[in-house]
Amino acid sequence: MTSVYSSDVAFTPSVKAIQARKGSRQGYAHMEEKGGWATHIPDDLKAFVEAQTSVFLATVNAEGQPYIQHRGGPAGFLRVIDEQTIGFVDYAGNRQYITAGNLAENAKAHLFLIDYAHRRRVKIWGTARVVEGDEELIDRLMPEHYRARPEQVVLFTVTAWDANCPQHIPQRFEAADVAAALAERDKRIAALEAEVARLSAPA
Repeated sequence: MTSVYSSDVAFTPSVKAIQARKGSRQGYAHMEEKGGWATHIPDDLKAFVEAQTSVFLATVNAEGQPYIQHRGGPAGFLRVIDEQTIGFVDYAGNRQYITAGNLAENAKAHLFLIDYAHRRRVKIWGTARVVEGDEELIDRLMPEHYRARPEQVVLFTVTAWDANCPQHIPQRFEAADVAAALAERDKRIAALEAEVARLSAPA
């Protein structure tokens, strides 16, 4: 199949047929005529990607069996290398190597990022490859002071991306952010209590 629009990476003929049957094809056709989905990483997406502490990476093996793997780390563990490339260090884990095996057979991959606090999700289509034995690249991408054993690097090349609406995304917050907010609240309460005590003290 020859792609005409960037969104054709997801909107295959069968998808478009269902869109037509259910009444959404016209709207997406207008989107395509305006240029379709973005194919590079602008500054706002770079900031979003590098702020995440969690990502889901989907791959497919040669038989068409999909697999989704979670990867996490401190903010910045996902690094935008250039306007087409996202990289991250793959830490040593359970040694199943399903993602690596899938990518050896089929380079097509997908990144799904979701920010619960701000109720935003971003879908990124592309290809990925595993880079082994490149210590310089590992050092470049490894989060500083993060306690994990680096094994290899995954480089993801962007084909197209789209951001979904926030509908049905539950709002959740990182434990560290909640702890910081509570600490700030407690600090403010203590300051107010001290001020009340000062004002209530006998002259």
